[in-house]
Amino acid sequence: MPERLAALVHLVRILLGHGRRLVETTAAQAALPSFATMAAVVGTHDLPSMLARVQRGILRLMALENYLLARAQKGRDIAELPPRDRAPARPTDEPPPDTAPARPRRRPFDPDSLHIPTLKELEAEVRRRPIGRTIAYICMDLAVIPGFCTGELWNDLLQTLQSYGGSFTVLHAVRIRREHSYRRERDQRPDTWVWDWRDLRRPTVRQVLGYLIGEGPPDPLPA
Repeated sequence: MPERLAALVHLVRILLGHGRRLVETTAAQAALPSFATMAAVVGTHDLPSMLARVQRGILRLMALENYLLARAQKGRDIAELPPRDRAPARPTDEPPPDTAPARPRRRPFDPDSLHIPTLKELEAEVRRRPIGRTIAYICMDLAVIPGFCTGELWNDLLQTLQSYGGSFTVLHAVRIRREHSYRRERDQRPDTWVWDWRDLRRPTVRQVLGYLIGEGPPDPLPA
């Protein structure tokens, strides 16, 4: 398998393992005070909303994996994209100031949406968009932040975003917006006040997730 392609497939398998573990453990964790750490990253304590995003993240990973493996069968590597300045995505669907379109503009991807496209739709999306942008969408859906990852994995993710058309600036903006949303919700939930959701030390993250993303081998590649 070409070198850059192999590195991307390895990263996809690690994120797939994380997504599947979230599906297995999140429902049980949601009743615990420590769930506040995850809720602050997702932006809500609402379990169905979180699981809907996780499902979308897993489907997008499956679509990306299918695309990468199809290229591998042909021996075609992935070309890196030159860096370019890109304005961060607007945090709402509102048009820019001083404009008045006839109907509201819709963003092509809203990280706070709960819409789940089909696998076929996501495969078409993966083919036409930079891989780094797809990885950024996946990180938004699977609550992947620096504090939840091993240092090595986060460095790999950051390099992938920089090399293949993604944007850490957008990822950070989404995280900050969700944190603000969580703060508003937390004010109405006294049961969450006993846990310091800002504590992202490794022992705390392992208590919340059971692991750091990137610990252990990734899921095996299909035969």
